[in-house]
Amino acid sequence: MTDIKRAIGLMSGTSMDGIDIALIRTDGHSLVERGPSLSVAYSDGFRARLKQGLADVRVIRSRDQRPGVLARLERDLTLHHAIALHDFLHVHAIHREAIDLIGFHGQTMMHRPDEGLTVQIGDGRLLATETGIPVVHDMRANDMAHGGQGAPLIPAYHAALAAGLDDQCGSPVVFVNIGGISNLTYVGSDGTLVAFDSGPGNMLIDQWVETHTGAAFDNGGAIAADGVVDEALARRYLSHSFFTGNVRRSLDRGDFLPPHRDEASLADGARTLAFVSAAAILKSATHLPQRPKIFVVSGGGRKNIAIMQVLKELAAGQGAEVVSAETMGLDGDAMEAEAWAYLAVRSLKGLPLSYPTTTGCDAPVSGGILVHPETDFEIPGEMMRFQRIAETIAGDDRDR
Repeated sequence: MTDIKRAIGLMSGTSMDGIDIALIRTDGHSLVERGPSLSVAYSDGFRARLKQGLADVRVIRSRDQRPGVLARLERDLTLHHAIALHDFLHVHAIHREAIDLIGFHGQTMMHRPDEGLTVQIGDGRLLATETGIPVVHDMRANDMAHGGQGAPLIPAYHAALAAGLDDQCGSPVVFVNIGGISNLTYVGSDGTLVAFDSGPGNMLIDQWVETHTGAAFDNGGAIAADGVVDEALARRYLSHSFFTGNVRRSLDRGDFLPPHRDEASLADGARTLAFVSAAAILKSATHLPQRPKIFVVSGGGRKNIAIMQVLKELAAGQGAEVVSAETMGLDGDAMEAEAWAYLAVRSLKGLPLSYPTTTGCDAPVSGGILVHPETDFEIPGEMMRFQRIAETIAGDDRDR
């Protein structure tokens, strides 16, 4: 009988707006049963502390360093996640003992793939102690140790979801996640899996709106709806070397910066950056193996009417359809958290989290570190896997 686990994923994205929690049952292959989910917003004060931490992270030269405020911030972030998880279990009347595993993303503070350096704050051992549940964390580092970009990791989960969507949308299908940074996952009719970051998502819009109004984001795209696109400003962003180069790479928050405050009005700036977010997706999609028939959109950006309007218009010009994840019976808010739960189970079983066609690693590679609440011993993903899955478990790569 297939070993099925109940896992909870905890995700805090580049927007730094809060914690997404989701429960799934999965065998780490093709079986995925989605359960309840919850989003918990950070307070304005804690978001400000996270942003302060971005300044201290600049001096880091190895991923285990925690200079300045980062050590305290890491502890507090972990406790935020523990409290949110306890609340989630209480709200849904789930006993802690019913959960086999937690997949803990933490908060990305630095991502420099060209230097082989990624830093996610979040103490897996402390989370395991506080919750009493085994935790898999630090899932990006091993990919980078094997030549990968460390992101995106969600494609393995997208592939599992795509297997259940064939009757609804056919192939190929592209999953679009519009978070702070957007990424694409292409799933072909033959199981081909290709993924990469596609450009800025909500990040620039959030920064622009916060600078002008103090609000954390453009709710629903209401501000952008009153503006017009500044074509020169949009052209400047879309001519960035990220789009013109032939090599796909993962992005950090600092790769794209918002316009100077006086370059546009509030509404025009928001509208222009919404256009850039959508156009970047279609521009990056030209690097896919085949033109997709459908784009399935998740993440907070799908709630911005300006982004979605442009994305639908540009896709229609290429004969493709754009739909929200909910249209396909999925949850666009919980998908990344679900993915982290799924990846935790794969890590536990030593299965690949990333592939040469998703992160650029030199072979399918597992990853993550397993921490049990009753012990200080940590088990790296490499030991769980024992040796590369590509060489030891025949036929796993697409057995979902």
